[in-house]
Amino acid sequence: MPFALSVLDQSPIPEGSTAGDALRNTIDLARLADELGYRRYWLAEHHGTPGLACASPEAMIGPVASATTRLRVGSGGVMLPHYSPLKIAETFSMLNGLYPGRIDLGIGRAAGTSAAVAYALQRDRRQPAPDDFREQLEELLNYLANRPPADGPFRRLSDMRFVSPEPALLGSSPQSAIWAAELGLPYVFADFINPEGVPMAAYYRQHFVPSDRLSTPRMAVAAWAICASNDEEALRLSASFRMMMLLLYRGRLVSVPPVEKALCFLEKEGEPIDRLPARRRIIAGSPSTVRAALESLAAEYGAEEVFVVNIMYDHTLRRRSYELIAEAFGLNRTRPAGL
Repeated sequence: MPFALSVLDQSPIPEGSTAGDALRNTIDLARLADELGYRRYWLAEHHGTPGLACASPEAMIGPVASATTRLRVGSGGVMLPHYSPLKIAETFSMLNGLYPGRIDLGIGRAAGTSAAVAYALQRDRRQPAPDDFREQLEELLNYLANRPPADGPFRRLSDMRFVSPEPALLGSSPQSAIWAAELGLPYVFADFINPEGVPMAAYYRQHFVPSDRLSTPRMAVAAWAICASNDEEALRLSASFRMMMLLLYRGRLVSVPPVEKALCFLEKEGEPIDRLPARRRIIAGSPSTVRAALESLAAEYGAEEVFVVNIMYDHTLRRRSYELIAEAFGLNRTRPAGL
């Protein structure tokens, strides 16, 4: 294969289900991804969203890693502005101690929620949170490299030691590409958020500065992809996500609607379904269609890895989507334990 395949899971909550149901579906899908031969399984962070269950990737990484054997498991990502860098270093050091060599720390800057919920997540609400992500990131990376401050108020932290996970920077903007290049980090671009990321990927590769963590640039792209037996069925199944996103743009947060309900909603929009929502790249099709699209996308980004992300109403069909993609690429499937 020209690139590795991985999974980014947002733990969608279908209408009529609970967040607990969605999190159990995440563990079930992770077991399947492990069996199918995907490389990584990353958990997203979202807050105050009725359609997405995972507010704490670090709380899910342990259960997912425990339920699997081959996958690297990580965050996609931890939204660092909500946290203390030391707390993240401690948490992921613990996880890597439990599952040596299998834990990834994907780091993001976005709030993962509305401004009001982001404010509620702040510990100190006397003033707006400072925009100091770069400083937070460098502090975190120094902890993970066991290089805590030698002086200043944190000098006594020099006795602390961390079992470092593999860090990576996530982004969907030019600034994230600049930081990933300057700090010598693996870079994962969220094409499913911003389909205009090819120039940013090129900047990252051209300006990459080797580091103790990484000697050459390593680029990945996260893409929306829904696969079914034929193009028409895949397009139909994508209706749930399309409705969800259109309502999000209008300030309405909902759980994942059933396909038929979504199709009725989209029909009233007066636009072909494959054009909704605007400014989003959604790959939906048969195995051959999806493979060709992912290969083209990876080539555009110069990506060594593609994370497949999707939101679907029916968990069984979501499982089948990942199966079909794995089969299309000829992943190395293993026999499940006990069979």
